[in-house]
Amino acid sequence: MRTVLAALAAATLAATGTANANAPHPRACSASVAIDSFSDALDKTTYDGTYVGNLSALAVDRDGSLAALSDRSTLFRLDAKGPTGAVTLPGDLDSEGLVIDRDGTRLVTSETEPSVRRYSREGTLLEQLPVPPDLHVTPAGRATPNQTFEGLTLLPGGKTLLASMEYALTGDTPGTVRFQTWTRDHGRFRLGAQYAYRTDDSALGVPEVQATPDGSLLVLERGFEAGVGNTVHLSLADPRHATDTSRIEHLTGQPGVRPMRKTRLADLADCPSLGATARQPQPNPLLDNIEGMAVTGHQQSLKVLLVSDDNQNPAQTTRLYRLRVRLN
Repeated sequence: MRTVLAALAAATLAATGTANANAPHPRACSASVAIDSFSDALDKTTYDGTYVGNLSALAVDRDGSLAALSDRSTLFRLDAKGPTGAVTLPGDLDSEGLVIDRDGTRLVTSETEPSVRRYSREGTLLEQLPVPPDLHVTPAGRATPNQTFEGLTLLPGGKTLLASMEYALTGDTPGTVRFQTWTRDHGRFRLGAQYAYRTDDSALGVPEVQATPDGSLLVLERGFEAGVGNTVHLSLADPRHATDTSRIEHLTGQPGVRPMRKTRLADLADCPSLGATARQPQPNPLLDNIEGMAVTGHQQSLKVLLVSDDNQNPAQTTRLYRLRVRLN
């Protein structure tokens, strides 16, 4: 993310008051994941009259700046000091996933139908990608409203786009989530293979997925229980050698259907809290409704930025997190 992550790291460390360059041990959440810092600087703020919250996705722009997407379909441009621009996308959408393509256009998922749309930098709608009928919300398909396309990522090489459903389709085993791909053909995306991913628990959904440099997927799993708080897991999944489920009507654990192989990297409740506070019960006060993720780094050492969606709710917080993830 060029200088933005470094600047955000400095800002978040200053905001938490926990910076310690000589700390003898990393702030470990697990053997593979450590948290560097967090910041609540964006919480309950506005930019040019627009509420800065409801953030559901993050992406790195071509100039190294950071883009944040709200589920109210506003795209914010961020630097280390906060928002520097905002564009509201047309349509009555529930925008959740974001990819900035190599030509600078924006690919955005919406949970409403669901859909994947391409926009210009200025927010003009350029095209809408095809979606398999079963993935549409009922009664047109078998998806539950508000449980469809949440995550979106472009695999290395830029030829394959992947979107994650949040929860299982009706008729599939709970906890078995479909990941849909599109392949780029002469500049346009056409429907590709589909894969099954199994969450750690059927109560958990998939709010975000991001490709790693080797073609694996970092998968965020999230749940919420009133009076207890959020569950947030980070896992590594491999779509290679998984069964193409696009022609399998119901996923019910039948023999011969291989879901994506996965490894849980961390339960974020195990991270040190770094002095964070929560406005409602949480297993760790650091946690909130984490929903967006951006990834950069080398093959085995990744820098991961997370953001929580406050739902414009006084009991929730817009919080940025900076993690380090080791894959070897």
